[in-house]
Amino acid sequence: MSLLPPTGSLIPVDAPFSAAQESWLAGFIAGIAAAGKKASGAAPTTTIDVLFGTQTGNAEFLADELVSGAKARGLGGRATPLDAVTPEQLAEMSHVLVVTSTYGEGEMPDNAGLFWDAVQATTVPRLEGLQYAVLGLGDTSYDEFCQAGKLLDTRFEQLGATRIHDRVDCDVDFEDPAALWSAAVLDRLAAGAGAQPGASGPAGDPATSASATGGAGASRASRPGSQWNKRNPYPSALVENRLLSSPRSAKEIRHYEFDLGDSGIEYAAGDALAVVPVNDEVFVEQLLEQVGANGGEALDGRPIAEVLRTDREIRTPSKDLIADLVQRAPSSELAAVVSHGDKHELDRWLWGRDVLDLLRDAGPAAPGLDELLPNLRPLQARQYSISSSPLAHPDRIHLTIASVRYGDPHRMYAGVASTFLADRVSPDGTVDVYLQPNASFGVPADDSAPMIMIGPGTGIAPFRGFLHERAVSGATGRNWLFFGDQHRDTDFVYEDELTSLQASGVLDRLDLAFSRDQAEKVYVQTRMLEQARELYAWLEDGGHVYVCGDASRMAKDVEAALLSVIGGQRGRGDDDAQAYLADMRRGKRYVRDVY
Repeated sequence: MSLLPPTGSLIPVDAPFSAAQESWLAGFIAGIAAAGKKASGAAPTTTIDVLFGTQTGNAEFLADELVSGAKARGLGGRATPLDAVTPEQLAEMSHVLVVTSTYGEGEMPDNAGLFWDAVQATTVPRLEGLQYAVLGLGDTSYDEFCQAGKLLDTRFEQLGATRIHDRVDCDVDFEDPAALWSAAVLDRLAAGAGAQPGASGPAGDPATSASATGGAGASRASRPGSQWNKRNPYPSALVENRLLSSPRSAKEIRHYEFDLGDSGIEYAAGDALAVVPVNDEVFVEQLLEQVGANGGEALDGRPIAEVLRTDREIRTPSKDLIADLVQRAPSSELAAVVSHGDKHELDRWLWGRDVLDLLRDAGPAAPGLDELLPNLRPLQARQYSISSSPLAHPDRIHLTIASVRYGDPHRMYAGVASTFLADRVSPDGTVDVYLQPNASFGVPADDSAPMIMIGPGTGIAPFRGFLHERAVSGATGRNWLFFGDQHRDTDFVYEDELTSLQASGVLDRLDLAFSRDQAEKVYVQTRMLEQARELYAWLEDGGHVYVCGDASRMAKDVEAALLSVIGGQRGRGDDDAQAYLADMRRGKRYVRDVY
């Protein structure tokens, strides 16, 4: 099957589309033409269930696109979060497409974990009547690349389902491979639909469609599209850059405001903004000096210094670069660490080191410019939780970001995007940005529902937006914020705002945890345990729990505290507490924005 636009395509030959985009558009147009030939009242004979697992929204976006593509080809389609489907409902489906990201070190994303647990049970129904295909989203810089997709693909096969197309595992630049996979799968399903006249979805809806849940669970497809995206970011004026933390703080937390101008960007509280950074020129010069280049060398007609500044990831070493350096310099310190075969030891050694450090470690065996470039990954946008509400600030997007700086007088290190914003954008300068919607992370659709927000440090960002949203909308639901950092006198960001929100009655409870203001460290999870009875009462009253911040420790500690609160108050054991929290997850009453 050819994936090229058909002869006579309506797509102009000079249209600015990639091959994958042309393939998708060609299929879309062909589907519309085919649908137009059918009787106006004809119902689709095949329903495609697109099940997605997402952490930041990309998999849900692709799921919505798949449903649109299916309908354009005369098929039925619906997108549903994986956790909203039981094994019994899955067994009644005929055609399933799974799109899932991978979270952390090979884990299922938050809205797919319950599904994965369920389909591993020994009592799970067989799936002999189901046809399926899997698309994985991931990042090759992680060892367990696209592991969630691999696990689900294998499990479906073990349960007897028939694979209709090979799984594709996408790296961070997922758009083209995802479009090619989508076009191929949908074309195959459309071609076979006539041979399966009785095929349809399960009797009744297997779960509430993502597009029908509303509120925080609303599908991204229900939002207006935008011309601004990863390939075409919007040049937004950075109109405010101010220090939030005290100059005496060990941290540097800043408040930024981006002017949306005439972009037409429509955001929601809980979304993220992707910032396209530019590498530090000084660091680029150091790297060029290390490889013996002057920066004037050309790559595809552009000076190499510009390419390194805007297009390549030169801070974080790629796996390919590490493997190449180990082969080139087997006596290096890096090679010695890798030879132990201990991933955690390698992670510890790499922490804080950048590409320049590794080149210097390799010594004379280090690669030159031409050999280095293929092993540098594309420079990626950085996503930050939006800390404003469109109801309060419709023309601006606010971000709350900690500037990453560390090192010693001999060598200072800096975060790529955080210090780009803090130091290198002129007062009248612009920054390329695009919206990253997060449909699962937003204020409750029910304005009367209690809201419990847990976000230490810069994890407060989305909750500032949530509180502004509820203040302007006049929501009657109670609001409780757990916030903390190191020291109250230097790290209590947005203190004046939070105090004002308390005084106005918008913020009903504010529990603070400043870890280093006393001999014994106190964290947000400590405060949760101290308020166990009241916290459980809010849960019983339909409270929604939101967590934002560090995934590696904080989020895990907060979940452990939440389970302890539930278990202690219910008194029915650990299994019951786990089931209670699982029900909250299914109801979108326990959601996380963690990184």
